[in-house]
Amino acid sequence: MSVYQVHTSGGALAKEGEGPQAHFFPPLKTPMLPKDTFKGKTAFITGGGTGLGKGMATMLSSLGANVVIAARRLPVLENTATEISSHTGNPVFAVQMDIRDPSAVAAALDACETKFGLPSIIINNAAGNFISPSERLSANAWKTITDIVLNGTAFVTLEAGKRLIKAEKGGVFLSITTTYTRSGSGFVSPSASAKAGVETLTRSLAAEWGRYGMRFNCIAPGPIETEGAFSRLDPTGTFTKSAYKRIPAGRMGEVEELANLATYLVSDYSSWITGETMGQDGGEYRYMGGMFNMLNKVAPDQWDMMAKVIRTSNKDSKDKKDS
Repeated sequence: MSVYQVHTSGGALAKEGEGPQAHFFPPLKTPMLPKDTFKGKTAFITGGGTGLGKGMATMLSSLGANVVIAARRLPVLENTATEISSHTGNPVFAVQMDIRDPSAVAAALDACETKFGLPSIIINNAAGNFISPSERLSANAWKTITDIVLNGTAFVTLEAGKRLIKAEKGGVFLSITTTYTRSGSGFVSPSASAKAGVETLTRSLAAEWGRYGMRFNCIAPGPIETEGAFSRLDPTGTFTKSAYKRIPAGRMGEVEELANLATYLVSDYSSWITGETMGQDGGEYRYMGGMFNMLNKVAPDQWDMMAKVIRTSNKDSKDKKDS
């Protein structure tokens, strides 16, 4: 049987290229929280029309939340809102917003308040990224990414936070970052810098605004295959093919897995977690950070040969020392 035909415990076929160990780590896609966990609460999600944002919006809606999704492309948002609402039976409201414009952010939150009231869950998911040698970056390219990722997150967070403080209501904020904020990464330096800034903002406000009843956390996901991100970051498919080999779990993540972690972190079940960044990457970051982890490519017979060489070398050294 090929590795492509291995069944996970959930009955799904493994994807082409996944490691044979992937069936030990099956992705569970159903919500882990109780059905009405977010009943009566409002969630405001940036970049909620597609990909990870859509996945989080869907799960929050299925768990009872009133959901607002905000982004620039209103037709996409409206289609997503209709799709989610028809599936969950709960209202989803689409609001057009350019996250780089503080006045547009304020207007979107005004619309949210008019429709559902002040949101107590704010998810900063909107992002921008592309691969490029840093020496080829223009000032405008750098500004475009940092305006969306860092400034946009700050505009939404500060605007919503100020409103919550004034209303004397608590809230929880979640931002989606990336594993390479810990190490830096070539060829995506604007994104790495901006996402690192988001994590620092998160830690800073967790310390400062906890007194107002607010929590702030981040999720740093590894590779999760979504159409928009992978078309820009892996246009040839080379990254995808090599990624399976460096992820100890043998597979990429699924949108629903991130959505489950996100809903947990914005729920009262995690009320004692704040100022943290949760990695979710199947062990990829730890694998890539270990100096000798690449030795997993050494075959058993090669280990036997190396062991003999080492024993012989040690014996020769001992004999010379004793003579």
